[in-house]
Amino acid sequence: MMAVVSSHILNSVDGSHAGGIKIWLVDLFSGEVVFETVTDEGGRMKQSVTNPDLNVEYELVFDAGAFWAARGYTTRMPQIALRFRMPEPDGTYHSPIIMSPNGYSVWASA
Repeated sequence: MMAVVSSHILNSVDGSHAGGIKIWLVDLFSGEVVFETVTDEGGRMKQSVTNPDLNVEYELVFDAGAFWAARGYTTRMPQIALRFRMPEPDGTYHSPIIMSPNGYSVWASA
């Protein structure tokens, strides 16, 4: 069984894609880092998760602070953390994000 976790991040300050953001997925039961990756130039990431635990919550963390610091902004929100479950072992779990230095919007889609 293999699930897919993906995201597309947009910079709401100037409408650009948010490339180069470090992301990691953590299994909150074991504390294990399932994967680490970085968004591509188009602000996208897509990773496979083999045999996800259907009873565990996961946390997808985005290092937004480093992204904003590199552009000269300060932020009180250095990370965006999304907690979710993967109830379908072959499911696709996509979470688009529109972010600014002081906030973000996120939603779940297939």
